[in-house]
Amino acid sequence: MPGALQRPAVVSRMSDLIGYTPLLELATTETGSRLLLKLEMFNPTGTAKIRMARAMVDAAEDTGDLRAGGRIVESTSGNTGLGLSVIAAERGYIFTAVVDHHAAADKLRAMKALGAELVYVVDDGTEELATAAREELAENMARGQDNTIFTEQHNNPANGVGYFPVAHELHEALDGRIDVLIGAVGTGGGLCGTARELSKLMSGVTVIGVEPEGSIAFGGPAHDYYQSGTGTPEGAEIGALVDFDLIDEGVKVGDVEAFAACRAVARTGLLIGGSAGGVVYEALTRLPALPPGTTMVALVNDGGEKYMDTVFNDDWMSERDLLNPDTEREVDELLTKLRRNR
Repeated sequence: MPGALQRPAVVSRMSDLIGYTPLLELATTETGSRLLLKLEMFNPTGTAKIRMARAMVDAAEDTGDLRAGGRIVESTSGNTGLGLSVIAAERGYIFTAVVDHHAAADKLRAMKALGAELVYVVDDGTEELATAAREELAENMARGQDNTIFTEQHNNPANGVGYFPVAHELHEALDGRIDVLIGAVGTGGGLCGTARELSKLMSGVTVIGVEPEGSIAFGGPAHDYYQSGTGTPEGAEIGALVDFDLIDEGVKVGDVEAFAACRAVARTGLLIGGSAGGVVYEALTRLPALPPGTTMVALVNDGGEKYMDTVFNDDWMSERDLLNPDTEREVDELLTKLRRNR
């Protein structure tokens, strides 16, 4: 049986490649503190969320709610839907993704390519984030239908369970030396699931949650934001998996800063997604003030390849007043300074 850090030599399904994701040392201070990125884009579909997609389907099969030939329905901004598309394709299920046009177009195209049925809750050309409407429609579509489940990622305990292996991977890779864990807070499953299991393996880890400005998990005011797949928009309920007892500090990062970090990090050779940019921005700004020898791990939930039409498109950024050369330059300079110490 391979260890947590060892991939099988040969696999028979794409889902067998879930996990075993690498750590990249992005930056180091003169006092020996370092920022390590857990690169979850090395999972199939390029995202962490396939971990919880598999766990939610496993749980539904275990209870008998989902049987051969059944249907899976989920409200998704893309990454969860990509994961469910793969699992459904492998196991012979029908997958219906309830979506809006706030999601990155490449995510929507990829879900369709993988065999998913896409149901839109808003008209084409409307970019508004429609989380509450998506979830209501998904629930209604599944209600009363035989052999059909609404996986309900925001409130499904299996979501958090899907991330337990992340804790074991980190613990093994770093010999239990982790001081700070920082990650995005959307459904809460990724950060809180990892933190919950990590607390069983070691003590003393500070957990920092990051959400977009405009999200409401850590308070208002609420407003629109462009970081997709993260946060809790106005009108949506904070997911049951967001466990505030596990989060030592909750912070907000604006779209401008998050996307500036994505673009600055890209110039080091690494493409990361928009919400990951918010996490990395917060981690980089904190790193110089940390006690000597601190190890901070940032959960990077997906790669930047899906955001060529948005975060990495100057025209798209400018049209939405998100392109800020001064902020980008500041992140560039900080990152350059910290990378000299490696």
